[in-house]
Amino acid sequence: MSDRPSEWNKYLLGSVLFISLLIGGGTRSGLYTDTLIEVAAIVSAAAVFSPASGHRIPHYVLWLLIFAVALIVLQIVPLPAAIFNGLRPELLLGDPWIGENRFRFVSVGVGRTVECLLYFVSASAFFLAVLRLRAEQVAALLPFFFMGVICHGLAGAIQYSLSTDIAIVGLLPFTINAGLFANANHFSALLFVSIPFVVYYGLFRGHLWSGSIGLVAILLLLLAAGSRAGALIGLAITVLSVIFLSARSRASGFSVLLALVGLSIYTLGAWTKISTQVLDPAFGRGELARTTIEGIKDNWATGVGFGNFQKAYQIYERESMLFQQYVNHAHNDYLEIAFEGGVPVVLLLAGYFALLFSALVRIRRDPLQKAAILSVTFLLIHSLVDYPLRTAALAITFAYLNAVIFHTGFAARLAQKSEFDHNGEKLLVPAGTPS
Repeated sequence: MSDRPSEWNKYLLGSVLFISLLIGGGTRSGLYTDTLIEVAAIVSAAAVFSPASGHRIPHYVLWLLIFAVALIVLQIVPLPAAIFNGLRPELLLGDPWIGENRFRFVSVGVGRTVECLLYFVSASAFFLAVLRLRAEQVAALLPFFFMGVICHGLAGAIQYSLSTDIAIVGLLPFTINAGLFANANHFSALLFVSIPFVVYYGLFRGHLWSGSIGLVAILLLLLAAGSRAGALIGLAITVLSVIFLSARSRASGFSVLLALVGLSIYTLGAWTKISTQVLDPAFGRGELARTTIEGIKDNWATGVGFGNFQKAYQIYERESMLFQQYVNHAHNDYLEIAFEGGVPVVLLLAGYFALLFSALVRIRRDPLQKAAILSVTFLLIHSLVDYPLRTAALAITFAYLNAVIFHTGFAARLAQKSEFDHNGEKLLVPAGTPS
């Protein structure tokens, strides 16, 4: 019998990651592809959690997820109607419970909130399942991520090589416009996210030539997607990834990360300006933000319920802004989440950012975790001008990246390596000392 640990859980979770990248590029609600991903993520997580053994999950991460799930559940629990007096406009009072006005829901659309609950629970389950893996297994999930990126890249290359309409209809339950995504900006986001890991593989895994070819291909795809600012920020992230991943001291790491944040915000602002030129000059992201902030002011205590932005936004929309096309997202995920969840979700976001910053302070030597920090930072910045995490492909990817960041096994592995001297020989341990 072999003493080698079983690897089935790695392949199971890797398959979920790959499938989510392959079919999870839609942005509409109610897609059967998203349902398949949610079921696969929850079932695979249950299978990984079934054995008694597994890596320990940090308690602070677990409690943050518990509070987040509890907040969503609270929105679909009938509460006394008197609680809502003066907290929100009458037009946005939640649906009555079983036709009675004595109890109401926080959510103005319970079905959409239930859908968001399943979406969040599936991504959280995948995140926790990855945390249960050993550190080397977490790193071994990266090839599954690369396979998904390559499939998107091939699809994008085929589309952009055609001189006619690049949209693909009928293959998936949404129109494919870029790679395997419905949204070209989300396709660009996936390419950006992959850059730090391509640099990691080239510099630290001995794949310099293949990594260089991959970077060139990504930048060319960004140009083909028509995102000039995207190509610029892709090039900037490439340079900053090399510097940040190679930086040993904490101060140098912070300075590079701050430079990345500043440059990314500036370039994403340019990207936003370019992408909104086709819209009415008065109907840009500034107008969306102004209207959303009005809704936040009236619903700051409880929010309108997750998944109900589109329904609630119409109440605050000015008549001069009514067109044939309707607004389905705020194009600023932080404002949209605050509108849907109120002050409680803002506090949860602040807690997550605090945990992320503390992780950045701890992570000093492991290049894979530093690459994940860069990718998560970009996705969070991108969320200022778009809604990338509302696609299942990027949501599961985000869950994996956070699992890499918060996995304590990498620190333990580095502590084990510290037992070896600079010549690669194990330090002498006194006889009788347990190893």
